[in-house]
Amino acid sequence: MVRIGQRAGATGLAGASVDTVAGRMRALRASLPPKDGLAVFNRVYLAVTEEIGRSLTRGAFEDPGAAATLDVLFARRYLRAVDAVAAGLRPPACWRPLFQYRRHPGVRPLQFALCGINAHIGHDLALAVVDSCRALECGPEGLERDFERVGDMLVALEERVREELMPGPDLLEVADPLTHLLASWSLERARDAAWSSARLLWRLRELPELSGEFRERMDAGVGLVGRCLLTPYAGPSPARAVPACRSGPGPAFSG
Repeated sequence: MVRIGQRAGATGLAGASVDTVAGRMRALRASLPPKDGLAVFNRVYLAVTEEIGRSLTRGAFEDPGAAATLDVLFARRYLRAVDAVAAGLRPPACWRPLFQYRRHPGVRPLQFALCGINAHIGHDLALAVVDSCRALECGPEGLERDFERVGDMLVALEERVREELMPGPDLLEVADPLTHLLASWSLERARDAAWSSARLLWRLRELPELSGEFRERMDAGVGLVGRCLLTPYAGPSPARAVPACRSGPGPAFSG
């Protein structure tokens, strides 16, 4: 088990581990109905966290301590959003669509999973990189290789999630609105955008007003993408399907 070292003490997570955050996610899984949209994403994220924990044990990361720091600070942002909602507070804009539509009968499990992944990768990942750089007293370049390793694992998981949660082929034809909607988002592009945002935020750390404005716009933009991903799907008939969001795509959209 790899724990966050003393350099991370300023974050309040010194001594925390990947197992700690995985335990929080397991407790959350036990408390939620399986069809709840948050439960769907939580299962996906728990699988990622457990895989990262195994990879840390196998020595798959160049700097296990730095990788664990990034993973725990990354997970903390998701868990903070969960805690905020439980306390009756507003979570970041990127998470609001998932919490608002988590029980909508017209939204499919795959949409919930991708909406959560979009919020966490599109918004939280860049901030977690900056948090980790501060905790470890290094620049983003010091985390790049482990960032890429985590990103590769996420991309592989996304493929598995699509295979497991995608509706049957009888419901997904090429011209079907749901097929088009789900194919328009790319985790790999979202990850690349997160890295660019993290590097920019690191450069802006001495310009708090500009940095705050950038964070706010990033949060709002990712939230818009999440709302589009949760477009309710009425069924296989195009006439019954709700049209996809017509707003311009964010950086995580392909095409």
